[in-house]
Amino acid sequence: MSRRAWCRHALLFSLLVWTTFATAEGNQQQKLDRQFQSAVAQYNAGQFQEAAAQLEDLLPHVPNNFEVEELLGLVYASMSQDAKAIVHLKTAVRLKPNSSAARTNLAASLSRAGDTQSAGKQLQKAFELAPHEYTTNHNLGEFYIKSGKITKALPLLKQAQTIDSSSYDNGYDLAMADLITGQLVEARQIVQNLLQKQNTGELHNLLGQIEEKDGKYVTAVNEFETAAHMDSSEDNLFDWGSELLLHRTYEPAIEVFRAASQHYPKSPRLMIGLGMALYARGFYEDAVKALLAAADLNPSDSRCYLFLSKAYDSSPNQADEVIQRFKRYAALEPNNALAQYYYAMSLWKGKRVEGSGLDFQEVENLLKKSIALDGSIPEAHMQLGNLYADQHRFEISIPEYIRALQLNPNLPDAHYRLGTDYVHMGEKDRAQAEFAIYQKLRAQHMAEMDKERAEVQQFIYSSKSTPDVKP
Repeated sequence: MSRRAWCRHALLFSLLVWTTFATAEGNQQQKLDRQFQSAVAQYNAGQFQEAAAQLEDLLPHVPNNFEVEELLGLVYASMSQDAKAIVHLKTAVRLKPNSSAARTNLAASLSRAGDTQSAGKQLQKAFELAPHEYTTNHNLGEFYIKSGKITKALPLLKQAQTIDSSSYDNGYDLAMADLITGQLVEARQIVQNLLQKQNTGELHNLLGQIEEKDGKYVTAVNEFETAAHMDSSEDNLFDWGSELLLHRTYEPAIEVFRAASQHYPKSPRLMIGLGMALYARGFYEDAVKALLAAADLNPSDSRCYLFLSKAYDSSPNQADEVIQRFKRYAALEPNNALAQYYYAMSLWKGKRVEGSGLDFQEVENLLKKSIALDGSIPEAHMQLGNLYADQHRFEISIPEYIRALQLNPNLPDAHYRLGTDYVHMGEKDRAQAEFAIYQKLRAQHMAEMDKERAEVQQFIYSSKSTPDVKP
């Protein structure tokens, strides 16, 4: 989706029609005309405060005047005072309901004020009033893109492209819509045509997304790199690093994310990306440090804790700091089953490593709370089973393993621990069956690799702002 505003004020005043204040007479009319012309000049010069003062002073003398109401609305909109702007722009629309430009300007302020439903109605009406204009097609099409209604956006953007094939904004939006709907040949052609006219970082980034979706990894990463060099925005750096990470080019990914996080030290997603790349490369202690920093940047970001738990499993040397972060997350998200699960596991692992006293009751309570909040997490059942098995309470550990495997039959450790419990219970046949499944699953390393790749993809795609496709 375009990273520019979807709707701009379409109306600029440069000349005053002599009949604007035809209701006034003689010298008074000339005075009002000069005052309005002065306000127009100030608006066009960006002197919005002065323009607003002139127009507010003028308004009582020319009630129900479309031009004054419209310009005053635009002035307030330019000052980011959309509540005031909407009042005057609504009056302008009431005075001239068949003006597509007036409705477009009103839609822009309504959208910024958060009233997207009303904004959409105004853009739809503007389109009905002028269905063959570039602006009405483009603005309504871009509105639908922002709303995730890609199939509604496409015909409007294509019509706008037919009217003005040189438009950068519409070409970008149309290429994005084509990308989302899988029309990669069309999307690539539009972007390549635009690049011949305007070579920008965001076009190279979009082309990178197209090539990635088309399975052309090398071309994609080159485009993302070009975009980042041309415009070192957080988005472009993240996309470049993510592409390298997604395809397991770990050392370059580390370099990109490390440099990017230094450039944008308050970006949690860049820090998470760095932590993930370090973890994937086997630098577990550095990964934990990066993910701890990410957790501090955004303590409620659930994505951080998934990867922090993985890195912590391989490098438990920073137990106190990790436990502190998971405890904070559990407190921030008391109704989040995973938050309680992560906290339980950090306590359990940390205390075992330190060799200090472990409150098994607290760990058990946290795992039970996690299961009560969401009983569909197989790992929570498996770990509760482990806790009971370590205490030789096999009669209650076995049901937890069975439930974990009902939820996910491909947990090798659950099969192994269940088999061990069956041995203790004297059920050798069942134990052998579980050990056999365990051996088979352990040989299937690719499944675990695919799972990790899926988790990386989920993080990357959830960090982008691509709209969902809706009918």
